[in-house]
Amino acid sequence: MSEGASAAGRIPALDFLRGIAVMGILVANLPAFALPEAAYFAPHAWGGTSTADIAAWFATYVLVEGKMRGLFSLLFGASMLLVVERAQASGRNAARVHYRRMAWLFAIGCLHLYGLWWGDILAHYALCGAIAYAFVRLPVRGLIGVAVALILWESAQGAWLHAAILDAQAHPDATGRALVTAMEGSFGRPPAQHLAAEIAAYRGSYAQIFAWRWTVSAAPPTFLPILGPETLATMLLGMAGLKSGFLTGAWSPARYRRWAAVTLGIAMPVYVATGLHTIRGGFALADVVFGAVSVAAPMRNLAVVGYAALGICALRPGGWLTARIAAAGRAAFSSYLATTLVMTTIFYGYGLGLFGAVPRAALYLLVPPAWAAMLAWSQPWLAAYRYGPVEWLWRSLARWRVEKMRR
Repeated sequence: MSEGASAAGRIPALDFLRGIAVMGILVANLPAFALPEAAYFAPHAWGGTSTADIAAWFATYVLVEGKMRGLFSLLFGASMLLVVERAQASGRNAARVHYRRMAWLFAIGCLHLYGLWWGDILAHYALCGAIAYAFVRLPVRGLIGVAVALILWESAQGAWLHAAILDAQAHPDATGRALVTAMEGSFGRPPAQHLAAEIAAYRGSYAQIFAWRWTVSAAPPTFLPILGPETLATMLLGMAGLKSGFLTGAWSPARYRRWAAVTLGIAMPVYVATGLHTIRGGFALADVVFGAVSVAAPMRNLAVVGYAALGICALRPGGWLTARIAAAGRAAFSSYLATTLVMTTIFYGYGLGLFGAVPRAALYLLVPPAWAAMLAWSQPWLAAYRYGPVEWLWRSLARWRVEKMRR
């Protein structure tokens, strides 16, 4: 059993951090559920530019955007290594166990992507997780070294993209114009006709929404060269965190506080400065890309490590809130997909049809009831059942047998 694990084989710190992540990722994903895709990064694309809307963008950019996904990636790497170690300890073929899990995760992710919501991350995790298995035997320093190299690679790509946009705007030849047009579609102000078509599609029937997603959504493998290096790096940091005891709660409180102070002390001022610069520049394309892509990889990973350290400092074994959040973490897969079902029903045409109709700031009124639901259902469910419903399905599919559900 890994250091810091409970008698039942659970690691309380992992469950608690996963609960924080699944609650936080709802905050990050709300604009992606309710507004056109480009509005996720650029409020001027859609969703309102009032003081409240800009303040909502700034708060989520500094505190949440990318960081909850990064925390999930960190914990995914740790959990993946834990499964591999336990398979090896029980005499099973660890590679077979791992790749079955990744294959079914990829399938579930594709169903989520095309069937429900364009912002799926599960299929991408499955592909990165398949690559990450090659590194499970590395020691802590080796894992950190590879992770740092990947983060530097991702940072170089982001710097190149920012420079290419500035050059294309200064010297608008055909290639440059094509690049700027493509980037405006995700980070700037898409043409009015594209926004109108996207809003009309998502306010339409399920068939119309599916057809739009099928046409517009990129296939998961296409994200590997773009997002893959950083996602893989964060997973490797999660493995290092498990092996070093960082993610099991084995360090002293003072050490966690020091790590949180250093990492967040570096990352957060950069995020604040970048966010303010983007606002002052009127959300110019180059500024948005710089903040969302170029500066993101190194600062985001520092923030993720800092958030993990803060979360472990806040862990109170036996406390009511800790128990509820940890239960939400144990059922995070189920809550993640349930959030998609609920939010798409609110905003898409087959539900209330509110897509593009709610200002950005007002979206966050949905957070308290959604958090309350996550905290309310998971603990009673897990008192009666061994796994969350989707966790049980994934486990049963990966093992190709019906797992015992009731306690």
